[in-house]
Amino acid sequence: MGRRPRPKAVVHDGVLVVDKPAGPTSHDVVDVVRRAVGHTRVGHTGTLDPAATGVLVLCVGRATKLVRFLQAGRKTYAATVRLGIETTSQDADGEVIAQVDASHLDERTVCDALMRFQGTLEQIPPMVSAVKVDGQRLHERARRGEEVEREPRRIEVDSVVLDGFVPGEVAELSFLVTCSAGTYVRTIAHDLGALLGVGGSLSGLRRLANGPFVSDEAVDLAAVDAAGQAGTTRELLLDPAAAIRRALPAVEVEDPDLLWRLTQGGKLPAQGHDGPYAALTTTTDGTERLVGIYLDRPNGQAAAELVWTRPGELS
Repeated sequence: MGRRPRPKAVVHDGVLVVDKPAGPTSHDVVDVVRRAVGHTRVGHTGTLDPAATGVLVLCVGRATKLVRFLQAGRKTYAATVRLGIETTSQDADGEVIAQVDASHLDERTVCDALMRFQGTLEQIPPMVSAVKVDGQRLHERARRGEEVEREPRRIEVDSVVLDGFVPGEVAELSFLVTCSAGTYVRTIAHDLGALLGVGGSLSGLRRLANGPFVSDEAVDLAAVDAAGQAGTTRELLLDPAAAIRRALPAVEVEDPDLLWRLTQGGKLPAQGHDGPYAALTTTTDGTERLVGIYLDRPNGQAAAELVWTRPGELS
């Protein structure tokens, strides 16, 4: 028997936190969610490699407009590394290009080296990344066997903690790292191996947190698909106001006249925040609603980066 037809979808706006399994690409996960919600307007706030697992944050419907405000948060990963193995891709998917006996390494030596990857660093993106050079993504050029010069990029590693170490000819370590968006953990593994003189490659990666969204709240793809079959995907979505409140500072708008002007693109008095912040209002039924995203200007006013609530939605 074939699968039951899905109920006719009513598209809801919101944020979905998925626990990505190993195997599918981030785009594959987006496709699953598109089928479940019955809508093509789905985007994510930061890719995970096919072999990686963990938190993948997706925005559905109008919430795709929030992607740029949600993707800049810190990321936390649990990583495992093989020391003594260097590969073309800096992880287990690549071809081994060098193997060195790492049995002389001990936990103290590895921990001391790992601590040097904390703070503000310059990191060269790997050839298998999605970074563009001369208009072409590096991973596309890598598939053609090309190697091109890449400019280093500044990253921030807030903390890195050694979680375990197993010595051996191929030594294995695990660590937790919290870092800025755009950090390549596989490159930390590669550079750590180079620093220790034995080479290194990433053997496992799980994203535990993407900004304020954590693995404990993430739903697996089977649950997403089941909700799509039952027509209950709305129950899995975080409301846009709740999602953005986690990621950005927020101010409450109570003045009805000001609220009306904001829905038409009006300015807000500057609030003293360095970056973007959310304006929220409480509706008559007691729920919180996103009004828009604002950025302070030197003239003492805040201009809209995004107007979310439209005049006709105030009622």
